[in-house]
Amino acid sequence: MWTLTLRGGARAAVVAAEWYDAFGVVTSGRVQLELRDGEPGPVLGRDAGFWLRGTGVRALRNPGRRTARVRVFTPGAATRQPPHPVRRPPDEGDDMNSMKDTETVAGPASSPPSYTHRFRGLAGTGLIATLVATVITTLAAALARAAGVDFEIPDGGETIPLSGFAVVTGFFSVVGVVIAVALLRWSARPAERFTWTAVALTALSLVPALTSGANAATITALFGLHLVAAAVMIPVLARSLRTRTD
Repeated sequence: MWTLTLRGGARAAVVAAEWYDAFGVVTSGRVQLELRDGEPGPVLGRDAGFWLRGTGVRALRNPGRRTARVRVFTPGAATRQPPHPVRRPPDEGDDMNSMKDTETVAGPASSPPSYTHRFRGLAGTGLIATLVATVITTLAAALARAAGVDFEIPDGGETIPLSGFAVVTGFFSVVGVVIAVALLRWSARPAERFTWTAVALTALSLVPALTSGANAATITALFGLHLVAAAVMIPVLARSLRTRTD
C-alpha cells in the first residue's frame, strides 16, 4: 500500500506495471482521470474508489488548488514499490496487510496540450456568441426605438444610444466567457455552476432598470434586451462546457 500525493495542478502518469491490479481510494481533495486520448475523464471526490485496470486511463490529475491524496492498494504485491521517487513517512507499525506505506509526491505540472485546446475552443465559441448577442441586442434595441420606446433615463436626463447597448452587451458577455473559462479550469461541474451563476447575474442586471426611474415601456424593453443577451450566451457557453467535460 502506498499514497500518491498530488499538489494543486499536478499530474501523475499511470504506469501499467504499477497500476495493473491496483485499487485506489481518494482520501482528500479531488482527482481527475485523464483518458488515453488526452481528454478529461470524471472527477473523483473524497472516499471515491476506483480500479484503473482496463479503463484506458493514462494519468491522474489534481484539477484544484488543494492537495489531493490517493491511497493505492495492490493485492498480492506487498514488495512492489512505485517507480517514482518516494518519501517514506515514520514507521507507525504494520497496516492491515502488513505492508510498508510509502508516499509518492507529484508537484505541479504543466497542463497537457488538450487542456489548452479546450480553453481556446471555449474562448473562441464564447467570443462568437458575444458577437452574435451584441448584434441581436442592438438590432432589438433599434426595433424597440422604432416602435416608440425612447430609452430615456430621467436620473441622468439622457437617452441610451444604440452604441451603448452594443458596448454593454459586449462587455458583460466577455465577462461571462471569462467566468466559463475559470469554471472549466477549477470546477468539477463547470456547466451546472456556470448556468446558475449566469442566471443569478442576469437577475441582478435587471435591478438597475427597475431603479432607473424610466417609464414602463423603457423598463420593459431593457428587461427584454437583457434576457435576449442571456438567451444567446448562457445556452451556448453551458453546452460548450458540457462537451468539454463529458
